[in-house]
Amino acid sequence: MELAVDILVGMMLAATPLLFAALGELVAERAGVLNLGVEGMMVVGAVTGFIVTAESGSHFAGIALAAFAGTLMGLLFGLMTQILLANQVATGLALTIFGLGLSALMGQGYSGLSVPPLEAIRLPVLSELPVLGPLLFHHEPMFYLSILLTALVAWFLYATRAGMILRAVGENHHAAHAIGFPVVRVRLAAVAFGGAMAGLGGAYLSVARTPLWSEDMTAGRGWIALAIVVFASWRPGRALLGAYLFGGVTIVQLHVQGAGVDIASQYLSMLPYLATIVVLVLISGGRGAAVLRAPGSLGRTFYASS
Repeated sequence: MELAVDILVGMMLAATPLLFAALGELVAERAGVLNLGVEGMMVVGAVTGFIVTAESGSHFAGIALAAFAGTLMGLLFGLMTQILLANQVATGLALTIFGLGLSALMGQGYSGLSVPPLEAIRLPVLSELPVLGPLLFHHEPMFYLSILLTALVAWFLYATRAGMILRAVGENHHAAHAIGFPVVRVRLAAVAFGGAMAGLGGAYLSVARTPLWSEDMTAGRGWIALAIVVFASWRPGRALLGAYLFGGVTIVQLHVQGAGVDIASQYLSMLPYLATIVVLVLISGGRGAAVLRAPGSLGRTFYASS
């Protein structure tokens, strides 16, 4: 039982940065914007959060400025694709390359250093409960924030007028423009939110889960977050399940390695990425394709006709 609890707790922690990034990308894609620069925004958030925390001693400042750095990256993507009408796929790939290079530059002098970990919240009585205590009531504040944001994003998308407008823009940007919705402003706000969430995901890695900085420490999590959005069919609740599924694969492969199973560690380390490919293939063909409901204007450039 103790091992099972350890695996589940590890799965939840591994899923948290994926959930942040996936929620942000989900909102951007719901607005019709395909941003492949999630990996770059995450790693810039990670290095910003670490540097600010190390220099100021404040985790809150580090996390807040990591979100701000991600927001700036998102707005840069929005400027290129929504104002200057650059290709979204090419710009997203360029943003990832730019983010990896910028984070390496910013992180010079900090590589290998560590900061005090973000302390977990220990709720009286509840955190001492067997099984449920470590599973639900003894985590860092960012873990609870990720769950709260999942509920808020679902509420925003399906229970508010602003969410309805965002979904309308993503489904048919010309129709939304024709009835007076500000397509470009909505998309800029969506990509800015996506950047902030990716920044939070990066900050979780560098100041909470593994409170140190190493170059390229996001290790492809931005790409996995993109796969989770498709896996989730652009729904926040399913994104939560997808993040925990992929987080579980990561943790299981670590436990298999720890158990001394005679498989080369390189093969086990490939499991999360192989799972990403398998899921994308399964849900992109046959019956899986039927349940996919991608926003109608996803990835398409908007030109105002009048």
